[in-house]
Amino acid sequence: MMPSGGNGAEGFNAMRRRATGLLIAMAALFIVSRLYIGLHPAMGFVKAFAEAAMVGGLADWFAVTALFRHPLGIPIPHTAIIPRNKDRIGDTLAQFLRTNFLTPAVVARRMQAIDVASAIGRYLDNPQQEGAGRIHSGATRLLSDILAALDDEQLGSMVKTAIADKLRALDAAPLLGQALTAAMKDDRHRPILDGLIVRAAGILNQNEPLIRQMIHDRSNRFLRWTGLDEDVADAIINGLNKLLDEMATDPSHPARAKMDEMLADLAKRLQSDKALQARVNTTKAQIVDNPAMQKWIGGLWDQGRAALLGAARDPKGALGGKLGEALRQLGTNLQADPRLQATINRFFRRAAAGTAARHGDKIVTLISETIRKWDTQKVTDRIELAVGRDLQFIRINGTLVGGLVGLILHAIDVAL
Repeated sequence: MMPSGGNGAEGFNAMRRRATGLLIAMAALFIVSRLYIGLHPAMGFVKAFAEAAMVGGLADWFAVTALFRHPLGIPIPHTAIIPRNKDRIGDTLAQFLRTNFLTPAVVARRMQAIDVASAIGRYLDNPQQEGAGRIHSGATRLLSDILAALDDEQLGSMVKTAIADKLRALDAAPLLGQALTAAMKDDRHRPILDGLIVRAAGILNQNEPLIRQMIHDRSNRFLRWTGLDEDVADAIINGLNKLLDEMATDPSHPARAKMDEMLADLAKRLQSDKALQARVNTTKAQIVDNPAMQKWIGGLWDQGRAALLGAARDPKGALGGKLGEALRQLGTNLQADPRLQATINRFFRRAAAGTAARHGDKIVTLISETIRKWDTQKVTDRIELAVGRDLQFIRINGTLVGGLVGLILHAIDVAL
């Protein structure tokens, strides 16, 4: 049975209508420019743009359509690519999983990052069986000995990796959206806006020569010859300075209200827009992988280990309150011999690798046969729904790029 897909059909259909509408608009523009070609020399450029845009749009329409069906229902060779190759795609996907995920070496390498022994220890721990003071004292000594004896570099690397993995797995965008919403509710974002406005004014002042030079370079000869480019630059810079001054002194300035609207919309999108959430998480992952961030995480481990050692060596001060309960739990989790933990982890690693070796082919066969049983039309529709919106962007881009190429070629032809 084919698994259910997402509900992006409305967005896909809207984008397809836009791409088709743009193609029809180019066809209409071509007809109009062709009828009135003698009206003005510029109509030649319009006709060249529309004609090339039609060619580009039709070519990309054919290419996109040929992936999923026969264009116009005509069984042209090498079209309807996905429906014709559904079974082969399933077999290739299954073999890809077998080669890259279900080999003993890959599974064993993945299992090396999983501390099964500690997970079992946490699961088996039962605080209700704890004694009054004797176990506290023993756990304290054991914790102190373990923390002092463990390889700091190896353990620290494991802890830092775990912290980094947790940060990578954190879905940061909704949290940021909720925080921004709460801040705006109490107007706590006002100082940030004030700082941004002041900073923008400073950047404008620092880069005034650069702005003037950009305006001068982009002005035509007449403006440069008459000196009007300087007047344009003065008007732009003075207008920006005036706007920033008014925004800085007037809390109810319309531009600030617009910024509030933008921030409110951003907060909402951070909590609901999947594409924006993906971009935020990508940026977050880049930050986590930054060497400076890795160094900060390393500092967290060093400080935490020092604090644990200090607390473990002072049982009366540390084991009497909530921190003591947390340390007792940590001591229970680590009370096993590290060599025993390594033995348990090695056992599970070998068991998982053996399972992949014995049953990997069966899993691959299951995936392949499952895909073969899926309805071809449903598979095609699901794939088109998943990637079709981006493919419609290709159609739009092909139409516009084709038109620009036609415009350039016509301009060269006229110039020659």
